[in-house]
Amino acid sequence: MRFSILFSLFLRPEKETNDMSHTSFTFKQFTVCQDKCAMKVGTDGVLLGAWAPVGQAARILDVGTGTGLIALQMAQRNALAQVTAVEIDADAADQARRNVAASPWAGRIEVVCADFADFRPDEPFDLVVSNPPYFVDALRCPDGQRSQARHAGSLNYVSLFRHSRELLAEGGKVSVIVPSEVAGQAEDAAWANGLYPERRTRVHTKEGKPARRVLLTFGRKLCPPSEDELYVCSLDGSYTEAYKALTRDFYLYF
Repeated sequence: MRFSILFSLFLRPEKETNDMSHTSFTFKQFTVCQDKCAMKVGTDGVLLGAWAPVGQAARILDVGTGTGLIALQMAQRNALAQVTAVEIDADAADQARRNVAASPWAGRIEVVCADFADFRPDEPFDLVVSNPPYFVDALRCPDGQRSQARHAGSLNYVSLFRHSRELLAEGGKVSVIVPSEVAGQAEDAAWANGLYPERRTRVHTKEGKPARRVLLTFGRKLCPPSEDELYVCSLDGSYTEAYKALTRDFYLYF
């Protein structure tokens, strides 16, 4: 089953060093260079980085960091947190390091080039965030780097939640964004590994349209999750106030 990148249409780079290749994307407090990364800045990542519960997290782990976008958002939102960003692709990890080094939070973000399954940190994390691969059981594309970034492969939902739970501190949480079509599969994998939904936000590209993505936060405590809806655009095509409120600390045009 294949899921298209529906939300990429909503990104409007305010400053690009190359209009054809979209080599960089400038946010209010940092710039993400992305010419060495298979997967570019996208609305999914921005949404997760703006939505995940960072307030009480002293140590945060970003799994599959790519450009380093979400790790940078975590550092911006929590001025005290130490952030670790894991990325299996060497070129992407190197670019993430460069983006971190050029940011205001270079001293609080560490980029590790490693397979998440083999990652063994010295201390647990209060929050694990991931914008995981979203093509499940699909034919791989010829570009190996892009295929690795876009396909579930070894980082499927079961392995993501199993290892995340092993790395969580007491009271720790896991936050992800997934396509609506596989949200049930992701939740089943979390349940199988002792992680239960605490919050579920269904994201709609436009009012009146079905949800295309689901933002999920899991914890070890079994309780009724809070549920809400987020609409990116109104019926007239303008951005909703809720979407602007969530992302205005990042986007230049809000």
